[in-house]
Amino acid sequence: MTLKAKILEDIKQAMISKDAQKRDALRMISANIKQVEVDQRVEADDALVLGLLKTTAKQRQDAIDSYKKAGREDLAQKEEYELKLIESYMPAQLSDDELKAKIEEIIKQVGATSLKDLGAVMKETKALSDVASGKRISECVKNLLS
Repeated sequence: MTLKAKILEDIKQAMISKDAQKRDALRMISANIKQVEVDQRVEADDALVLGLLKTTAKQRQDAIDSYKKAGREDLAQKEEYELKLIESYMPAQLSDDELKAKIEEIIKQVGATSLKDLGAVMKETKALSDVASGKRISECVKNLLS
């Protein structure tokens, strides 16, 4: 079952169980997928949906940070719920130790020795973007190279 089909099926299940919060969050994701399909005139595959989910998750994280700074815990909790729901459709994220091990391996392959080699290492870490955020990858690479 594709990610898009799973999301649509979960919308139906949320409607049956009368879970309005889950239904609304999934409808928002589905609407984003449909918008991209219309704009790009393509049928959404898992790679496209996964990219969209990553973008949406980042937007939710930014909104959570903003709401917490503004003292709006009610809105932050809503965004946190949506973020957890979005993350449930994404591949499991690597732990810090797993990420560090993979990046150390990449650094050895590239032959990087200092922060001057940051660009070359980051170029090779593109494959990790599905299992770790760019921010986490960047911080880990900088720590290992410095």
